Amino acid sequence: MMRIEKSPVPLIVPNPDDSRLTQRVIGIDQTGANVEIKVPMERPLTLYLNAQEIVTMMTIGDHPEYLALGYLLNQNMLKYDDVVTEVDYDDDLQVVVVRTEHNTNFEHKLKKRTQTSGCAQGTSFGDLLEAVESVELPKAKLRTSWLYQMTHTINTTPSLYLEAGAIHGCVLCREGTPLCYTEDVGRHNAVDKIAGWMYQHGVDPADKILYTTGRLTSEMVIKTVRMGIPILVSRSGCTAWGVDLARQVGLTLVGRTRGKRFIALSGEERIVYDQNLTYVEDESARHKRKGESIDD
Repeated sequence: MMRIEKSPVPLIVPNPDDSRLTQRVIGIDQTGANVEIKVPMERPLTLYLNAQEIVTMMTIGDHPEYLALGYLLNQNMLKYDDVVTEVDYDDDLQVVVVRTEHNTNFEHKLKKRTQTSGCAQGTSFGDLLEAVESVELPKAKLRTSWLYQMTHTINTTPSLYLEAGAIHGCVLCREGTPLCYTEDVGRHNAVDKIAGWMYQHGVDPADKILYTTGRLTSEMVIKTVRMGIPILVSRSGCTAWGVDLARQVGLTLVGRTRGKRFIALSGEERIVYDQNLTYVEDESARHKRKGESIDD
């Protein structure tokens, strides 16, 4: 799964000023007054692999090529050594077609879908567990100074969440520096965009950290392992199966990362405690997500 990182790699950050991603709507507040707010757009994107229709996803609509590639990679329908000859996106039809050098046929696999705990995607395939059983994750380190630098930078970066809410974010980081920050109506779409970005640009996962605003479920663990990333961090909580899988495959799993706090539930041997907590600020109320007292 190791890849050679090409240079230069275009960095991605949210663009809350992109008018295509949000819409203004009128509502009535608790006093009965009219209010105008921004809400994220949600539109269908149909994915084809060669001549076969694979899935229709609901997405905000940015980076469709990365989303398509990442979805196929994380569903084990595309291998990292496969040759992709073309990724063609039609904005009018809301269709993206991924073409490969070899023939593909996933009719049997498409019949074996499993409903997952994810939002805005909701399907996984039965062989995903088998696909990660033989993966050996890199022996990376997670310095707590990187963790606090990373979360502070992410929380203070302009984003669609801060602008409109109702959205999840995923961020690929090296040490404490974000490299690729994607958002979507579902965290699975957001992480798939990162997978596609990494594949397209040959990004080496060995020294990377994946951060998500959403909870750490079994499928989020599987996708992170599929991508070859050794450390997964969330501001939200974890499911029991997510923890069990992370421990089985040796993934460092860190949840409830807010302000000074975090809880490591797997792979804690990678953590280096080098940050004096006296100099770490508590999280501003502006950056808190809804329902965090019980894990959103």
